Amino acid sequence: MDFSKPPWSDVAAFVRTQGVQILIIVVVAFIVLRVARLTVRGIFKALLDREAKEGTAQELSAIEVRKRLDTLDRLGGNVLGFFVIVIAGLMILTTIGINIGPAIAGLGVVGIAVGFGTQSLIRDYMNGCLILIENQFSRGDVVTVAGVTGTVEDFSLRRTTLRDLDGVVHTVPNGQILVASNRTRTWARINQNVVVLFGTDVDKAIEVVNEVGQAMANDPKWKRRILEPPRVDRVESIDPTVGITLKILGTVRASDQWAASGEFRRELLAAFAKNGIEIPGPRVALPEDDGMHRNGPTEEELVAGE
Repeated sequence: MDFSKPPWSDVAAFVRTQGVQILIIVVVAFIVLRVARLTVRGIFKALLDREAKEGTAQELSAIEVRKRLDTLDRLGGNVLGFFVIVIAGLMILTTIGINIGPAIAGLGVVGIAVGFGTQSLIRDYMNGCLILIENQFSRGDVVTVAGVTGTVEDFSLRRTTLRDLDGVVHTVPNGQILVASNRTRTWARINQNVVVLFGTDVDKAIEVVNEVGQAMANDPKWKRRILEPPRVDRVESIDPTVGITLKILGTVRASDQWAASGEFRRELLAAFAKNGIEIPGPRVALPEDDGMHRNGPTEEELVAGE
């Protein structure tokens, strides 16, 4: 086989010129891709490490931090890989003599159209990255996002899945999460207003409330769940037509706030009944007198009848 004659001579010439250039492009693209992946991973790792040491991610386990880092690294690597491959492919087409001008113009038009069509999707992914980095919430947290309150059952970079108290599952795109209210982050308050009848011995009522809170804190069932016993913080208001309002505050583990509040109210009702402290009941509005239920006509009606 004579490699000095066509078509082998043409192949050899192509390998010596364009082939070397294509190889260089491929190698450079591979190196750029590797460096970019390492850079992106380093940036995400630095952000997550800072949050784990100083921010809200301190309670995350090392496994959870690693999972979040892998998720962010995979997304960043895929995006960078796409752009590097597209650019390298265009450079290779130019090297072999193909006019890529129309292709670039077409890609620009397609890119604009896709950009407009997927801007909400891009916003979902970007906000999902921020939620992961800042640890705004995790699976199992009770949160309020986009007007929906529930337990986080699933979370991805694009959407958050919540199940509310009725068992309804809500899927919220991350781009719609402007404010995330986490109700189960470390600790929560028992914040209760209790109204007693006007004229009640306030000192006695405060003493009863504080005793109930301290008894709960000493109970083996609750002592590890109550961080600060519920107690009267202040007299919130005095209204002769309503009663005396006492502001009660306490601190519990975040996940136990609802159970602890319910148990405290139950114990408080029993203690009030035992000590003769009354809570105002609902007022019953009497119907207005329309003249249909009087015992007899008025004097003016008798005179007019004459």
